[in-house]
Amino acid sequence: LFGGLYHLQGYHDLVLVSSTDGVGTKLKLAQWLDRYESIGHDVVNQSVNDVLTTGARPLFFLDYVAVPSLDSVHLEALIKGVADACRNAGCALLGGETSQLTDVFTPGSFELVGFVVGAAERDALLDPLSVSQGDILLALPSSGLHTNGYSLVRTVFDLERDQSTLREQSPELGRTLGEALLEPHRSYWPML
Repeated sequence: LFGGLYHLQGYHDLVLVSSTDGVGTKLKLAQWLDRYESIGHDVVNQSVNDVLTTGARPLFFLDYVAVPSLDSVHLEALIKGVADACRNAGCALLGGETSQLTDVFTPGSFELVGFVVGAAERDALLDPLSVSQGDILLALPSSGLHTNGYSLVRTVFDLERDQSTLREQSPELGRTLGEALLEPHRSYWPML
């Protein structure tokens, strides 16, 4: 089967909403720390959060992983994170693609991308142009950097040269810097 199937029901005037995104350079930290499950959560949660901005409910998710050579232990941890995050968001993991691209990627490097489709009733879509004075603004706490700013983090801590800082215990953080930086991208779906 080359296409994922999803039976859509329960909508009157349906609008589909989609988003795609990659985890970016946070992949390097996962690689350096040999921890892959959290970035599986990241790729799902950031995409789910994107469709939430329109008022859509996430329906299904697909992933794309490109590697120089298959490492079943790392891939299993990564996909476990994807599956857990999909379950938490109430969306189906329809499938995806894993490509072994030996001539494209150097050993240890890889790419992770996700694609989500959500749905909303047309009259329930959120319109950013409708925001006006007197509206209530709610702020929800993040779980850290999510998947943004990791190039800057690598520069500030000189991680390309020396990754030992990632394993050092930080009293301010109550854990290592690496553990704090690999905190999964929070999904705002349960709160909304």
